[in-house]
Amino acid sequence: SELIRGFLLSGMPCPSSCPPGLLALMAPGLALMATFSLPSQAGDRRALPVEKPPGVKGRTLILLDVNTKSPVRIISENFLSLQLDPSIIHDGWLDFLSSRRLVTLARGLAPAFLRFAGKRTDFLQFHNVKNPAKSRGGPGPDYYLKNYEDDIVRSDIALDKQKGCKIAQHPDIMLELQREKAAQMHLVLLKEQFSNTYSNLTLTARSLDKLYNFADCSGLHLIFALNALRRNPNNSWNSSNALSLLKYSASKKYNISWELGNEPNNYRTLIGRSVNGSQLGKDYTQLRSLLQLIRTYSRAHLYGPNIGRPRKNVIAFLEGFMKVAGGTVDAVTWQHYYIDGRVAKVTDFLKTRLLDTLSDQIRKIQKVVNTYTPGKKIWLEGVGMTSAGGMNNLSDSYAAGFLDITTLCASAGAGVQVHSMAMCWSTGGAVVLLTVPSAPQDYWLSLLYKRLIGPKVLAIHVAGLQRKPRPGRVIRDKLRIYAHCTSYHNNLHRSRKKIKLAGTLRDKIVHQYLLQPYGKDGLHSKSVQLNGQPLAMVDDGTLPELKPRPLRAGRTLVIPPLTMSFYVVKNVNALACRYR
Repeated sequence: SELIRGFLLSGMPCPSSCPPGLLALMAPGLALMATFSLPSQAGDRRALPVEKPPGVKGRTLILLDVNTKSPVRIISENFLSLQLDPSIIHDGWLDFLSSRRLVTLARGLAPAFLRFAGKRTDFLQFHNVKNPAKSRGGPGPDYYLKNYEDDIVRSDIALDKQKGCKIAQHPDIMLELQREKAAQMHLVLLKEQFSNTYSNLTLTARSLDKLYNFADCSGLHLIFALNALRRNPNNSWNSSNALSLLKYSASKKYNISWELGNEPNNYRTLIGRSVNGSQLGKDYTQLRSLLQLIRTYSRAHLYGPNIGRPRKNVIAFLEGFMKVAGGTVDAVTWQHYYIDGRVAKVTDFLKTRLLDTLSDQIRKIQKVVNTYTPGKKIWLEGVGMTSAGGMNNLSDSYAAGFLDITTLCASAGAGVQVHSMAMCWSTGGAVVLLTVPSAPQDYWLSLLYKRLIGPKVLAIHVAGLQRKPRPGRVIRDKLRIYAHCTSYHNNLHRSRKKIKLAGTLRDKIVHQYLLQPYGKDGLHSKSVQLNGQPLAMVDDGTLPELKPRPLRAGRTLVIPPLTMSFYVVKNVNALACRYR
């Protein structure tokens, strides 16, 4: 290993999903990533200066030792994945998944899993009908949306040259009518959410086709969660509707992986009766038997049990499940939500005590899994700020990025193989990506992560020196450092940080990717700028070029306040990061 003044995050050749323009950047360089918070200058649209900002009380020189000889963990290249809630059937946005804009944005995050699951999973019924009634009632959103559908198929859906995908350019009038419909339905969904009483959802064969078309065209692998609340009188799982869906999907040769249920530990609050862990384990064994009877899915992957936060009763549930079906599932899945969305505020995203809850819960899950099936993969699904589906003006704000990036780093460092983020990265779901000029800030953070961060995790040792020594307290409490082959560092201090690369790194050119809030709203901003330039799509089919700012060799790196930064150190031949 090498002793490096600053923080070092080791680089690797770019994955095959990266565009050709990034190949020279990634191989065989080193990358640094930092986040930094300070309330001053939050609304400045220009890049924040590297000089000492007003009110900042000093600097910290950080020493970091990184073992670049071998990785301590290797996570999946699909590590950052996506989740889409079935509520898009209710609000109508499922019909717009063929949007060129949405497919282009999703392709930027491939390869990844697309998990179709959420609170309404266990109220979803499959109905094998291809052409439901086209119009109901007089003029209105549904009337126009249904009657325009065939026109779109004939004239506005083009076959993508790469994959033969159906891609649509929806007329403005359709988007306007859909926004009207979705706004009305949003009130209904909120009422269901707060009353904890959910109505049934019907997924038609045609809707399933649209869902699969979106996933396949975007380079995402679909994971479909089946309804586990269809119960027989003896409380065993009634698989008849699931079997109908499986047979239809197999007839279309859809490549899908499967789950059963969503947060089954909470079923008592939903239907008044519970399903314990051992019973769900039997249900999973039954589902595995069904899959093996269908040739297309005889070797399909099965994931579960997708429990909630590992409190005492949930741990007992997981133990019962693992005893019965630990060997049946290909990965053990669970969910983590940090705070109650009804009372959250922007400063919650910067609380280190909140960040530490994730690591504690990962250890609880690992203890149970390793007791029954040592070495079984663990996936973190349904991760987010709240279980309530996001917070208006907060989940899609710049401040949320601090928690997003720390969650990604901590779960990767702890050995979690896959980490699912809510699609489409804000409370508005697909509507946000289809109707606003720029994608939400967390999309751009996810895109940079996908482009710059590799699957190999490196071991680190860190120490800090200050002008007024305070023995390591600030380092321990606030400074978050994680090392990957092409990785990053997370800093929540309220003083700027200086990083001086030394040793073999001091003569290397560094590429800086500096993310800051764009506009006058500071931490509440919904938009971001990269190296001083606001990020937005070029057009519905083209993502912007993520241009770095080259820094001369030997220059001291200064992390300004309110930033999330990636630094790529070029041409460093780290042994741990070479492909073998």
